[in-house]
Amino acid sequence: MKKVALVFVLAVFVPSLALAWLAVRSVRDQQFVLERQQSLLYQGVADALAKDAGAYLADRQHEFAQQVETLLGGHRSRDTARIFDDELRTNWSFASVGFVVTLSGEILSPSPTARPEAMVFCVDYSKFLANRESAEVYANAGNNSKYNGNNSIALNQADQKLAPSQSFQIQNQNSGYSDKDKYAQKQQMRNVVPQKGGDSSTDNDFQYSKVASSEAEFRQIIGDASEGSVARFLENKLNVLFWYRPPSDPKMIFGAQISLPALKSGLQEVVQKLDPALREDIAVALLDDTARPVSVSQPEFATNWKHPFISTEIGEALPHWEVAVYLLNPAKLTQSARTLKLTLGLLIAVLLLAIAVGSWLIVTDLSRQLTLARQKTDFVSNVSHELKTPLTSIRMFSELLAEGRVKDEAKQRNYLNIITAEAARLSRLINNVLDFSRLERGEKKYHLERCDLAAIARETVGTYRPHLEANGFTLETKWPDAPVLVNGDRDALAQVIVNLLSNAEKYASGRKEVTVELERRAEPLPHVEVRVLDRGPGVPSGCEEKIFEKFYRAHDSLSSGIQGSGLGLTLARQIARTHGGDVVYQPRPDGGSCFILRLPVLSES
Repeated sequence: MKKVALVFVLAVFVPSLALAWLAVRSVRDQQFVLERQQSLLYQGVADALAKDAGAYLADRQHEFAQQVETLLGGHRSRDTARIFDDELRTNWSFASVGFVVTLSGEILSPSPTARPEAMVFCVDYSKFLANRESAEVYANAGNNSKYNGNNSIALNQADQKLAPSQSFQIQNQNSGYSDKDKYAQKQQMRNVVPQKGGDSSTDNDFQYSKVASSEAEFRQIIGDASEGSVARFLENKLNVLFWYRPPSDPKMIFGAQISLPALKSGLQEVVQKLDPALREDIAVALLDDTARPVSVSQPEFATNWKHPFISTEIGEALPHWEVAVYLLNPAKLTQSARTLKLTLGLLIAVLLLAIAVGSWLIVTDLSRQLTLARQKTDFVSNVSHELKTPLTSIRMFSELLAEGRVKDEAKQRNYLNIITAEAARLSRLINNVLDFSRLERGEKKYHLERCDLAAIARETVGTYRPHLEANGFTLETKWPDAPVLVNGDRDALAQVIVNLLSNAEKYASGRKEVTVELERRAEPLPHVEVRVLDRGPGVPSGCEEKIFEKFYRAHDSLSSGIQGSGLGLTLARQIARTHGGDVVYQPRPDGGSCFILRLPVLSES
C-alpha cells in the first residue's frame, strides 16, 4: 500500500500541484495578457487607418500629376509655366500655390508680384527651390516612373525599425550622398505619448517620432525620382509641397503648396471608416502636428488628446500627424481583467477540487480493492480450513465404521450423527459459495409464492435443533399462534434463518444460549421480524455494517479459531432485500448479538 501511495503521489499529486502553481501564475498575469491583446488589436486599427490616410495623400499626389499633364496638354513647358499657378488653383482645390522650377534653379512660377500668397511663397522658398540653401525638411520621393526613386531623405515605413542614423546611412548610400554629417537626420520627441507601445517598443522608443527630418537642398531631394512630397515647418506651421517631373521635359519640376484646410477636410473621412463593432469601446482621432484633433470618430468625445491608448504616425507626407485610439471606458479593461482572473481562478479551484476528490476516490477505491483482495485471500484460507475440518471428521469416522473397529451400537450411531452433521455443514458451505457466485453474476432466481414464514422458521429451527443441542447449546423459541403470510421463496428464506443460526453458533462464547423469536410489527409499516439472539462477544464498534460486506469478518477465523467464510451474512442480507426486506444487527442487552430478518407481510384475506 505504501508503494502504491508513493507512486500515486509522484505520478498524480505532484504534477497536479505543479500545474496548479503554473495556472495561478498565469491568472496573476491575465491583466497584462488582456491589455496586451487589446493593445495589439487597437494597434492594428490605428495602423490600418494611418495606412488609409497615407493612401489618401498618395491619391492626391497622383491627382496633382494628372493635373500637370492635363495643363501641359501638348504645350511647351515654359508656356504652361507662366500660367501654372492660376490654372492649377482654378482646376484643383487642394493647391494654394503652384510653382515651376528648373533643375538649374530658375523659378518660372509663381510671380512674386502676382498676389500676396505668391509673394510669401517666394520669400519662403525661392532660395530653397533655387538650390542656394539647404532646409530641414521631411521628404518622400515616389518610384512610379522610369526614373530611379531611391533617394528618400526621411525615414520611410520600411526603415522604421532601424535607428535614425542607420536608416539615413542606407538611404544616403542609395542616393549617392557622400556628406552624411551635413544631412544627418534629427530625431524629435512626439507631441503624442501613447500609453502602450508597439510589439518591440520600449518606453523610450515610442516617446520619439519615427519620422525624422533631414537637412538637404531641393535638387538633392528630387534626385532621379518622377514625383514626391516635401514637408517643412516654417514658424511652427506645417507646409506640404507636392512636386512632379513630367516625362516630356524632365529638366522642369512642377509643384504645388497644398492647402491644409482642404487636406484636413478630405482626411476627416478616414477616421469614419472605424468598424461599427468597435465604436462602443474606442474612439479614433486624427491629430495634427500640435496634437489637436482634425477629425474624431465620435464627435462628442473629448479627452486629453496627448495621451491616447495607442497611436500611429502617418509618415513623412504629414510629419507628426497621428491616428490615435482612445478607450471610451478605461476602467472596462481592468474590470474585464478582474472578471477573467476571477473566472479562471474559480475554474482552477474547481479543477483542483476535482483532482483532490478524484484522488481521494482513487485512494479509497484502491484501499477498498486491496482490502477486498486480502479478504478474498482470507476467504480461500477459511473455506479451505472449513472444508478440511469436516472432511477429516467424515473420513476418520467413516473409516472406523467401515473397518468394523467400533462394536458399540451407541458409538456407531454417534459417529453416524457426526458424519451427517459434518456433511450438512459441508453442504451449507458449498451452497453459500454457489449462491454467492450466482448472485454476483445475476443468475440467482427465486420462486416467489405466498407462504407461512412462521411455519418455515419453525421447521428450519426444528431441523437445526439437534445439531445445536448436540454441541451443548440451549435453544429457546417464541412463535405466534396464527400464520404469518409473506411473499417469498421457501428455500431461500430457510437458508437465511440457517445462516443466522450458524452465525450464532460460531460466535457463541461460554454461554451457549440461542433464542429465536418471530413477531409481527405494525410500525412504520406492517412487517414481520425473525430475531436470532445469542450470548456471544457481539460485533466490535464500527463494524455493524461491515459484517454484511462480502468476505468481511469481524473476527479472523485463523487467529481466533472461529470458522466461517465471510459470506453467510452477505447472502442473508441479499436474499432478504430481494424479498423486499432486510437483515440488520442490534447489540443485545447484557451482552451478545441480535440479528433481525425483516420482511413485509401479506394480508390474510
